[in-house]
Amino acid sequence: MSLVLGIDGGGTRTRASIVDGDKILAHGEGGSIKRLRVGAEAAEANLREILTDVFGRAGVKGVRAASCGVASATMPGITEWVTAVFDDFGVELSEVVGDQVIALDAAFHGGPGILQIAGTGSNTIGRAPDGSQESAGGWSSRLGDEGSGYWIGLHSVRRALRAYDHDQPTQILKKVGEIWGTPDLDELVNVGDGTPGPDFAALAPTINELAEGGDAVALGVLHQASADLIEFVLLVRDKLRKKHKIASEVPVAWTGGVIEKMTIVREAFFKGLREAAAEMPIGDSSVVSLEGAIWRAQRLAASKT
Repeated sequence: MSLVLGIDGGGTRTRASIVDGDKILAHGEGGSIKRLRVGAEAAEANLREILTDVFGRAGVKGVRAASCGVASATMPGITEWVTAVFDDFGVELSEVVGDQVIALDAAFHGGPGILQIAGTGSNTIGRAPDGSQESAGGWSSRLGDEGSGYWIGLHSVRRALRAYDHDQPTQILKKVGEIWGTPDLDELVNVGDGTPGPDFAALAPTINELAEGGDAVALGVLHQASADLIEFVLLVRDKLRKKHKIASEVPVAWTGGVIEKMTIVREAFFKGLREAAAEMPIGDSSVVSLEGAIWRAQRLAASKT
């Protein structure tokens, strides 16, 4: 049986495909399976729902191998949980890896390169020719993830409150209040500082719209986001070149809605990298992480034949 299953369990949504050779038999999308984001019960329900959907669409009762890329894959119990669900769907061989792993393999198929992830969260991963890795950032939404959608939402509110104190104009607090349903500034602060907190990443599209409309505070946030992403890529590049003695330029790929959908960030990101390393190859389009999961599942199936 050559059927394989690939899953990209991102912070916001999950994508899954069942593939037979080069043919996609079924593809589906559903809610997040990241336990830290939606909780264990919702994560399992979302995983079972999307698997039921794609297996039903494909008209199959099992696959030879599956690769699941999910954030926080190294947390205790995650691999065991996903594997147990796979067993219920007739998956013979399986692996659970970080979402950055499948994205890196989607870009470079096991080869060297640097991947900048900038979606709900952010992370920068570099792989040397010998397979060893270097990284920068990715220290969670509360402690890092600079340049991510969550970071953009959170720091837009922070900077807008500072602008309010300085009587500087911005539409951020007004727009956030409309999204959160908060009638005044005190209630907005209560919601923003609550536990559990609001989904700051969901604010990012609105901040992008304001920045494109010329809002100075929103523009400042996006410019800082792009600067942080550039810094991380160059930092990983420096680590690879120095620690692994790579003389040639390392190619760069990227994925995530912040770079893909925010023109201001994307153009500044490309411009900054080209100014710093003119010979460094940079991918023109976003990496599709699910393709990395499918590639890994196919390799897993082939290795056990």
